[in-house]
Amino acid sequence: MRIGIDSGGTFTDFIVLHANGRLESFKLRSNPADPAAVILAGLARIAAAKKAEVIHGSTVATNALLERKGAKTAFVTTAGFEDIIHIGRQNRAELYNLTPLLRKPLVAGVFGVKERTYHDGTVALKPSGLAALKKRLREEGFESIAICLLHAYQNSENERAVAVALGDRIYLSASNEICPEFREYERASTTVMNAYVGPLMDRYLANLEQRSPYPISIMQSNGGLMSASEARRHAVRTVLSGPAGGVVGAFEMARLSGYTKVLGFDMGGTSTDVCLCDGQPRTAVESQVDGFPIRVPMLDIHTVGAGGGSIARIDAGGLLRVGPESAGADPGPACYGKGTLPAVTDAHVVLGRIAANQLAGGEMQMDVERSGTAVDSLGLERTAGAAGIIRVANANMERAIRAVSIERGHDPRAFALLAFGGCGGLHACEIAAELGIRTVLVPEFAGALSALGMLMADRVRDYAAGVLGRSDIEERFRELEAQARSEFPGAKLERLADFRYLGQSYELTIPWKADFHAEHQRVYGYSDKSRKVEAVTIRIHAVKKVAKPKFEASASHAEAPATRRIYVGGKWRKVPVYQRNQLTQKPLPGPALVVDYGSTTLVPPGWKLKIDRIGTLVIQT
Repeated sequence: MRIGIDSGGTFTDFIVLHANGRLESFKLRSNPADPAAVILAGLARIAAAKKAEVIHGSTVATNALLERKGAKTAFVTTAGFEDIIHIGRQNRAELYNLTPLLRKPLVAGVFGVKERTYHDGTVALKPSGLAALKKRLREEGFESIAICLLHAYQNSENERAVAVALGDRIYLSASNEICPEFREYERASTTVMNAYVGPLMDRYLANLEQRSPYPISIMQSNGGLMSASEARRHAVRTVLSGPAGGVVGAFEMARLSGYTKVLGFDMGGTSTDVCLCDGQPRTAVESQVDGFPIRVPMLDIHTVGAGGGSIARIDAGGLLRVGPESAGADPGPACYGKGTLPAVTDAHVVLGRIAANQLAGGEMQMDVERSGTAVDSLGLERTAGAAGIIRVANANMERAIRAVSIERGHDPRAFALLAFGGCGGLHACEIAAELGIRTVLVPEFAGALSALGMLMADRVRDYAAGVLGRSDIEERFRELEAQARSEFPGAKLERLADFRYLGQSYELTIPWKADFHAEHQRVYGYSDKSRKVEAVTIRIHAVKKVAKPKFEASASHAEAPATRRIYVGGKWRKVPVYQRNQLTQKPLPGPALVVDYGSTTLVPPGWKLKIDRIGTLVIQT
């Protein structure tokens, strides 16, 4: 048995792959104050098995960063460079704002160590004064230490000596282990981030491992799995843990349906994540979380604050706004029975698209009248207000899709839009129509596709080494490969490298033997074969394949669908409401609703729907 668990802001999704190949899914309300309790409750609900594996997508690290609830962290660096994390790159996110708000720093104290390693790796001065520094850190009550010394990516001798001297009974992150790459600010930021969220992740996973009846693997931001013990040391690699599972699930399900060019559209309760897969999921070696650079391999995911729980309001100028504030799991949208503010889910309830007994297979009852009262609080006519909320939310999510497609040189009309998450199917066709996309896919278990993607993910580890200005690149590659074979036996290894033209500021990550000029031409529209190319960082991508679930369409039932009065296409209509197992490969016309356990799909007029051979809902115009 393998169990995928995705802890979202509103619901925690469970999907179980039984030994006989049967898939089972259910949802529980999330508890941000104690996510482990929800996971343990879900595991207790699953029929006992002697042997099973849990694959978990965690939001602990993400929430700690966004809410500034990490550990009290000390930053230790080379004396004279203490201001590196405050100076940063001096980039201005708001070019014309003369008084921008400064981000709250992640560190509570910065300390310099007298030491020096030169850019070529030569150690000129060994560290001193470490005993006094250790005493000071202990007296000031620091819970975690981030160590990032100058040029430690070339030679980590001094950094390792500092770690040994300071790392007694305290959570410690050293840049030579977390991010052994050049660019001091990005390396320091990534190391600080790991130290800031690491103690929370360490305690959370230690508690979960102790109380779980099964061993636990953690989803990484790069779309692969790692052990819980690795995640406790490298917490920064889990920042996009849940969304990464969705990307893997979206691409694998699209591929099984015959589509390799796909835009993934994951609309959950709190946020919407979008990604582009052109033959394979796009990856990046650097991203930003809440304005801080993070330099670890991760899937290229764009997130906006638009979900089923996104709150609608009228702003000071009289305009309707939706999000990024969310009602979350508690109190949740008004229809959950506790909240009073109108959310996107409430708009769907008012428009008849979500029935009172529809959510989570009828396990949660919706308060329809409460939704109507919440929408009325906007001061608009009820139907017009609800329809307006949907249009504004669609515009927010459409911009996110444009950001990963049109703004990066891809025509969205050449892609299929694969919708998942609890709300994805309710918005997908309307958004696709605005973008000129003619095919929408909604896979089975769409409401828990991130958890399903975790069952499809391979075991992955990434290794890196800075080689700027070095001539021993082949030797460094062999060292990384030896490390990978020792720590990750049986894995398939792939060589990658960050290349650039000499004098450029940024690099392209490509396979070691790939044509850099051709890739530069594809990405930037030009290349210059006369210019010298240099390698900056080398990488080893290690993968162990896992067995994937098998899919096939369920046997269809011929009973007539129910009907419901809903607002779609600008007016109220009486439309058929199908269960997925009532559909066949014969196309049926919209408008219609398709109701699953964890999601609902709206098919507007002018679209046709059918089920393909693996049970994915295919909607085309």
